[in-house]
Amino acid sequence: MDSYEPNSDGVPIDLFVSKKKNKSAFHLKFTDSCSNLVFSLHPPPPRSDPPFFKRLLSDPSGNPLFYISHNQVTSFPFSKACWEGYDSEKNDPLFRVERTTNTLSRVEFEVFLKGGNKTPDFKMRGSPFYRSCTIYKGDSIVAQTSLMYKLGIQKVLVPRNKFRLTIFPGYADHAFIVALTVIFFYGRKLWI
Repeated sequence: MDSYEPNSDGVPIDLFVSKKKNKSAFHLKFTDSCSNLVFSLHPPPPRSDPPFFKRLLSDPSGNPLFYISHNQVTSFPFSKACWEGYDSEKNDPLFRVERTTNTLSRVEFEVFLKGGNKTPDFKMRGSPFYRSCTIYKGDSIVAQTSLMYKLGIQKVLVPRNKFRLTIFPGYADHAFIVALTVIFFYGRKLWI
């Protein structure tokens, strides 16, 4: 995670995101264009992790990739949401995400990688209602989400609980980008 290496294949990766309610919790699934599971997000198993871990991002075999914790930092007169991502060791956070703007139509985040930088390494901007999130590294777009539409005679909309995440060429750590996307949409009640 310290060295965020670009890939060289030059091909964008599309992941299709769907949200399903299973028992009492919501689960996210990220699949490829052939409907193969690539990543999944769910609550961590009970009794095996400290209670402050809210979500576990895992690979198709169920191996943990990132534990994501959410903290609400309150300092008068402001309240700031903050997330941290840990690896399977759960020692030091690999990254920290802070929400800087939160309005009905716009949400913005700053992402800081391990090392305590004063300036953000990545930024996220968009509108959760429209499933639009753009992840930036400097002036470059790393990834973008969008609602999916069915094409054809009927032109029926795909349900709002499904959308697409496109990871553009240049970044090999897809799990990290998926973790940022999860944080962007964390706790959105309008996600039907």
